[in-house]
Amino acid sequence: MQPDTKQRKPALEVRDLFFSYGKNKVLKGTSFTIEEGKITTIMGANGCGKSTLFNLMTKNLYPRKGNIFLYGKNIQNLGLKDFAKRVSIVHQYNSSADDITVERLVSFGRTPHRKMMQGRSDEDEKMIRWAMEVTNILKYRDREVSRLSGGQRQRVWIAMALAQNTKILFLDEPTTYLDIRYQIEIMKLVKKLNQEYGITIIMVLHDMNQAIHFSDRIIGLKEGEVAVQGAPDEVITEECIRDLYGISLGVTTIEGKKFVLTV
Repeated sequence: MQPDTKQRKPALEVRDLFFSYGKNKVLKGTSFTIEEGKITTIMGANGCGKSTLFNLMTKNLYPRKGNIFLYGKNIQNLGLKDFAKRVSIVHQYNSSADDITVERLVSFGRTPHRKMMQGRSDEDEKMIRWAMEVTNILKYRDREVSRLSGGQRQRVWIAMALAQNTKILFLDEPTTYLDIRYQIEIMKLVKKLNQEYGITIIMVLHDMNQAIHFSDRIIGLKEGEVAVQGAPDEVITEECIRDLYGISLGVTTIEGKKFVLTV
């Protein structure tokens, strides 16, 4: 898989999006554009609408009003099979059968269970192996996923998504429940996928410092609306943090890098 060197264009556009759970209005005319070939992070306080937005962008929910366009095509007009050819998704919560091996789980991204009986093509084998190599799990290929550490399992789920060979990867809280070592490993992997293979990354994160250092663009939500968006160094300020999270935290610069003082 080689990075796309063509001129960048909008990968995804959210236009005037509204969504409600009953009378509870969650998104209120949300609009933004996500550029191709970039890492875009969506962040905000609990209840701001970021999880709902993620589910709308990945076709797990459907908007009450408004549209989402993927390379100019309304995703509501794309069937799930066609959508899966264009984007891959790693959800926050994932589970698998206790006895499933790493290679078999990764292969589901390339050859769904219903297709297994037909065998895998050479192209399937190539993509499955590449996905395991780039996520550094090839050495675990015959091991049961349930016997791996949390960070290793997360890389298996990312590998399964990569096996689809899509231009866009959605990640919902990819570092949740991981210790700091595995958090950094996953975030470095995300950066590698973007920089070396040209994959557009759209992710939801809680950790502000990870968002600063591993994102090209941040979209901050507040009460269902875009409150701020732009480059991390421009967006993450003490004022912005107060507005989004309702808390006063210091922001400093160390060796040219910005950090939020969370303690």
